Amino acid sequence: MRQSGPGAVEIVAGYRPGAIGAVTQQHGLYYAGAWGLDRRFEAEVAVELADFIGRFDSERDGLWLAVDAGRIVGAIVIDGGDGQRPGARLRWFILEAGYQGRGLGRRLMQAAMDFAAARGYGEVYLMTFAGLDAARRLYEAWGFRLVEERRDTDWNEDGITHQTFVLRLDPTPPR
Repeated sequence: MRQSGPGAVEIVAGYRPGAIGAVTQQHGLYYAGAWGLDRRFEAEVAVELADFIGRFDSERDGLWLAVDAGRIVGAIVIDGGDGQRPGARLRWFILEAGYQGRGLGRRLMQAAMDFAAARGYGEVYLMTFAGLDAARRLYEAWGFRLVEERRDTDWNEDGITHQTFVLRLDPTPPR
């Protein structure tokens, strides 16, 4: 019998039934509890993630799930069809609290960055917000650089500072 727990977590490429609900729930619970983000945030995650899964193209898009004994406990996405900036967008990167700090985030990032490089993306960007210090340290360790900040009240009345980070990749296609 396979042992459950963070040490036994598999990183699985591609969609699995329940992924939209699991990843949306993880975002909703974490960001409401830790950051006071309201229903607008969770609804945006649900709509945009469902749209992504509906238009998923394995030649340009990637999805990796952290799975523990069949249960989805985290995710990361490379969205090559987002189109807000040149390159691909890193999205919906999350791990449940009990799985953080054990190297799973690095494993998910490795899968996503390997995919982006193999597809020849010249840059990868992500949009997040100020205060997610552990995530920011991970992004910066991979070479992402902050290129934009703006403050608004999109997801809570107190407002948050949105941030955009960009990683420039070697544009040379793989051999």
